[in-house]
Parts: sequence; structure tokens; C-alpha cells
Amino acid sequence: MAEEFPAVSGSLVEQRAPFWRRTGTVVTSAALAAALFGGVTGGVVGALNAPDATTAAVSSPAALRTGAPSTSDVSSIAARVLPSVVQVNVTTDQGEGLGSGVVLSGDGRILTNNHVVAGARQVTVTLADGRTVDASVLGSDASSDLAVLRAEGVSGLTPAVFADSDQVRIGDQVVAIGSPEGLQGTVTSGIVSALDRTVTVPATTGRRDAAVSYQAIQTDASINPGNSGGPLVNAAGEVVGINSAIYSPAADSGQAGSVGIGFAIPSNEVQQIIGQLTA
Repeated sequence: MAEEFPAVSGSLVEQRAPFWRRTGTVVTSAALAAALFGGVTGGVVGALNAPDATTAAVSSPAALRTGAPSTSDVSSIAARVLPSVVQVNVTTDQGEGLGSGVVLSGDGRILTNNHVVAGARQVTVTLADGRTVDASVLGSDASSDLAVLRAEGVSGLTPAVFADSDQVRIGDQVVAIGSPEGLQGTVTSGIVSALDRTVTVPATTGRRDAAVSYQAIQTDASINPGNSGGPLVNAAGEVVGINSAIYSPAADSGQAGSVGIGFAIPSNEVQQIIGQLTA
């Protein structure tokens, strides 16, 4: 079974997920599902109640950039980023699950979502070259939904490059990479569809032991269970966010899937937390 994203459904949510209400520009989770995808019910699916016409409005003014990405653009971005993306495999008391991760250093430090590894008794990572190695949790922060792992006995990995997420604009081309439903190395593309969405996931969602709240980058790039912890990158192949939640009208049935509304934790917030987790 694949791991789940925090998904938000139109008005209903998966039983394990909190509900979302939208007020102005705030998305409050009444049923938010974690983007931890793979084989464990670690993430949850939620419902986003947004009946008003302002749902698609952004929370702050932003310049628009136009221009659809070409196939060659996406292929060159993927070629740069794929070596820096891994699959994270976990075993918990409930079963097996998986998510995605981003290489931080050549000696095996890897970033993922906290909900991907929460409660894990064993963690392994499958590298871009197909090797699977043991990993340990160096540090995790439930409140930000981020964790740093250490892949054992590796060297020469390709670290991802992080961008300034404050420079992201609505309409920017973005690419998401990860292991949706265990399909490692899956690449999807889209644009930044909104900025500064206030996303809140209650502690009761999935295996979370603390509420999570962040100002999210919203994208229409397709992300699904298993993409949790994977990168959202810009046209230069630089990480602008970590994929962590999706909206899904099917969340109430437990079958969360992409409908073109996904949320990523901005890279600037991520980099601040990485420093704390690895200090």
C-alpha cells in the first residue's frame, strides 16, 4: 500500500484526516492528508471546505510569469535533479510505507517529511542509482513536518541546490519529483498556482504527534501518495519547496489523488529548520 499525502477534499475527508476550512487566504485543516506515500498509513487525507469564489485568490500580491514549459525544458530539469532525489522506505508497527527525500550532502544526509518517518522502526533509502542502504533519523521536527536522515556507508551523492523561495512568483514553471505509489523517479510539471496559503494539519492527522502549520507554495504539478518529502524545483533545477500535502475531493473515501492542487513547504523555511535539525 502506498503512503499518503495530506490531502484536502472538497468537503469531506478520509477518516484519519483533519478537515480544512478556508477563510480568506487561510487553509485550516479539518481533514488534511500527509504527502507521505508508499505503504503505510502515515499521512492523511483531508477536506478543504472552500465554497466561496475566493478560494483561488492568492493571499498577497505577486507578479505573474507566463509561458508554458516545453518538453525539453522539463527533461533538462529532471536530468539535473533526479540524482538528488531518493525513495524513503519505512517499517512501522502498522506496516510498511514510503515517501521521498532530497540529498543534502555527498556523505548521505537526506531531507524528508517528518510524517514519512514518524514511528518508523526501520528506515532505508533507495538511491537514484538503485542501491538501497540503511538510514537513521538524525533529527526531526513534528511541528514543521521535516526530518533529516543519514544514509549509512555512502559517499559521492549529488546534493540538491536550494533556491530563495521569496523569489518564487505565481505562474513560475515548477517540476515535482518523487516516488508516487512507489514509482521512483517520477517527474511531473506544472506552475506555481498560488503563494502564501496558510496550511494547518492537526496533530490527529495520521501519525503526527504535533500540529503542522506553514505558508505553502501551491502548485498544479501532479503529486500523489509517495511524493511526500520530495522536491518541488524551479526552471533552474533548484529546490523551492518540499512537497507535503494535496487537496483531493476523494479524500473521504481514502483514495486521495492529485487534482492539481498541491502544497509545498517553502525552501527558505526548510533551510532554517535543517540548520536546527543538524546542529
